[in-house]
Amino acid sequence: MKAEHAPLGGRHSALCVEEAEEAVQELRAALANVGITLPSLRLDPAMLAREAPCPLVELGGCSADVAVRLTAALR
Repeated sequence: MKAEHAPLGGRHSALCVEEAEEAVQELRAALANVGITLPSLRLDPAMLAREAPCPLVELGGCSADVAVRLTAALR
């Protein structure tokens, strides 16, 4: 019975990763529109090694200046 669900789980996981990649691209573009670049913005590569990936987005480190500009953009 478990094998019957594996293909669905694999498709679901692939869709989750695809959606997460799209979210990263959209966030990168939105940040660029306000002059902010987070060079480390990406999907967490460790989650891709899991049997059923649960996409996490790494925002990465940034300088204090970028943090201030990001805060201002969110306000």
